[in-house]
Amino acid sequence: MEFSRKWHDHYPTEIPPSLEYDEKPLYAYLVESAERHKEKKALHFLGKDISYGDLYTESKKMANYLQSLGVRKGDKVAIMLPNCPQAVISYYGSLMAGAIVVQTNPLYTERELEYQLNDSDTSVIVCLDILLPKVTNVRNKTSLKHTIVTGIKDYLPFPKNLIYPFIQKKEYNMVVKVEQSGDTHVWKQLMEKSSDDYLETVIDPRVDLALLQYTGGTTGHPKGVMLTHFNLTSNVQMSEAWLYKTSKRQGVVLGVLPFFHVYGMTTVMNFAIKLGSKMILMPKFNALDVLKTIDKQKPTLFPGAPTIYVGLLNHPDIKKYDLSSIEACLSGSAPLPLEVQEQFEKITGGKLVEGYGLTESSPVTHANFIWSDRINGSIGVPWPDTDCKIFNMDAGGEEADVGEVGEIAVKGPQIMQGYWNNEEETDNVLKDGWLFTGDLGYMNEDGYFFVVDRKKDMIIAGGYNIYPREVEEVLYEHEGIQEAVVAGIPDPYRGETVKAYVVLKEDYSLSEEDLNAFCRKHLAVYKVPKLYEFRDELPKTAVGKILRRRLVDEETSKQTEVTKTV
Repeated sequence: MEFSRKWHDHYPTEIPPSLEYDEKPLYAYLVESAERHKEKKALHFLGKDISYGDLYTESKKMANYLQSLGVRKGDKVAIMLPNCPQAVISYYGSLMAGAIVVQTNPLYTERELEYQLNDSDTSVIVCLDILLPKVTNVRNKTSLKHTIVTGIKDYLPFPKNLIYPFIQKKEYNMVVKVEQSGDTHVWKQLMEKSSDDYLETVIDPRVDLALLQYTGGTTGHPKGVMLTHFNLTSNVQMSEAWLYKTSKRQGVVLGVLPFFHVYGMTTVMNFAIKLGSKMILMPKFNALDVLKTIDKQKPTLFPGAPTIYVGLLNHPDIKKYDLSSIEACLSGSAPLPLEVQEQFEKITGGKLVEGYGLTESSPVTHANFIWSDRINGSIGVPWPDTDCKIFNMDAGGEEADVGEVGEIAVKGPQIMQGYWNNEEETDNVLKDGWLFTGDLGYMNEDGYFFVVDRKKDMIIAGGYNIYPREVEEVLYEHEGIQEAVVAGIPDPYRGETVKAYVVLKEDYSLSEEDLNAFCRKHLAVYKVPKLYEFRDELPKTAVGKILRRRLVDEETSKQTEVTKTV
């Protein structure tokens, strides 16, 4: 079958099907924006503004300090922070020092943190003060040499900076006192004494890694996705082309999506820095706080996930706030319900469209057109210089016919180099330059793509990727469990909810509360099952494989019956 890029026929004249890409390090975008807009506001954080000039200066100080600690080109620096100025400064400062950033979820348990630090061979971590006990507990089991500690209050305006420690004590029931030592470094002291005269490192954008972004593993352990400077800069430039109206005016970007996730990192942080836009940082999602922020700060671009938009739409006070500044929203991480799209567009007057991507693709590969033709229920069309094919899994890897369901594969400059220290998994998904996504879908006759199911058993709950095998391994560690299987069942708000089906050992008694407490000790909060069902046996194939899909189908049928009854 001759390969045809039918989607190009639908591109508006403002979006070129091919771009000329920058051959420069990712941090060059901060350097250029600081030179063009030195006094312009770069970050807004809980009432405090930071200019591009100051952001650049502090990033250089971070680069200098990291180099003084012995960080050299190719070393790993983990960033375990929510959205705050320190997350942006640490990220760009690490890249300037020649380091590879390892984004680390602040919700990780000690077990998960230890694995990631060891797998990546990370030498320095930047973390919040309230996370220091967790880091300290795993430190001697890892390759960590230095810990840089900061707090939310470090970038709060007066008098919030004085009040916040009391709020922190009430919310987290802890006060962490951090003292400067040989291997523990206090952020404020670092910034006071460090010079901005760092040693520039020669970077080959197409070869040198900028990021190790960990993604869940169906075989149990997360995998480190290797993304070069060029992978990331190309996806940022694609974003700029797709959002041409916002790009021309620079706009104001709302940063609700976490930067430790590649989606927020690219479509919010790197995109805003590239344009020289003002970025509004929100450390966590709270519907009322987001509504107030939109009303006051007037963002024009709002990348998000369906659960975020649903949370706002369901807030009882939404009509009290002016959301009309919103011009464009790119939704990812999970399917976007039509009613959510229509309601949000009606309230804001802006456009909300669905996109698609993976950690392995930096992350965006597809999206619907924001100011042109779109198809509801579709993930849209491939971005500039991005190719997509549907491969028939039952026909020896041949390309599927139009309308035929198969595995989605993508190719483009944003595709990863492979998985860190994992050639086997790399070879499984990268073939002749094509990234096999593990998602099932089809292309219609106009070149629009649709996702219909997941080849893997990954669960997407509230925008988070959760892999059943990882949760199951924790369940099997409990002395009272004989068999366990985890599945994602339909949930009207979160998209899917994690449910565990458990068979107990004979004469063993265990409650849902007991299991929940056990899981919370070993898993990040978003991975902990929300539902537990105890069974005498689990459905299996003739060779003993548990039929996860049958359990999901049973759950769907039960929900359907309840709906009919209601």
